[in-house]
Amino acid sequence: MPPERTEPGTPTDWLRRAWSDLELAQMDRSSRILLEDLCFHAQQAAEKALKAILVSRSIPFPRTHNIGTLVDLLPESIEIPLEAAGAARLSDYAVSTRYPGDLEPVTHEEHVEAVRIAEALLRWAEGIVK
Repeated sequence: MPPERTEPGTPTDWLRRAWSDLELAQMDRSSRILLEDLCFHAQQAAEKALKAILVSRSIPFPRTHNIGTLVDLLPESIEIPLEAAGAARLSDYAVSTRYPGDLEPVTHEEHVEAVRIAEALLRWAEGIVK
């Protein structure tokens, strides 16, 4: 496991970045925009939302893109909402979708689901942080 490090920024900074990623994930797809890239931004939105909560609670976290790892660091008193169930599977979009041949092409349905989960997680995180 990589060493823990202190992440710069405030919870608000993390949420602002998460919203930016979510907006990118929700972009209309053109012939040149790949669903894999849009799903990468959905994963980034979810990751940054979780990191906002961890920063708000002064919980250190390793350098990771693994959503499950970040969820496991949350205090027991903070439960992921049902709408964001399955958030850990967004981790597949963190790295493997960024390079050709690493993962099967993403379907429209998978993209819609990734955005739905990321948005639910982000709205939930914003409520906890504020």
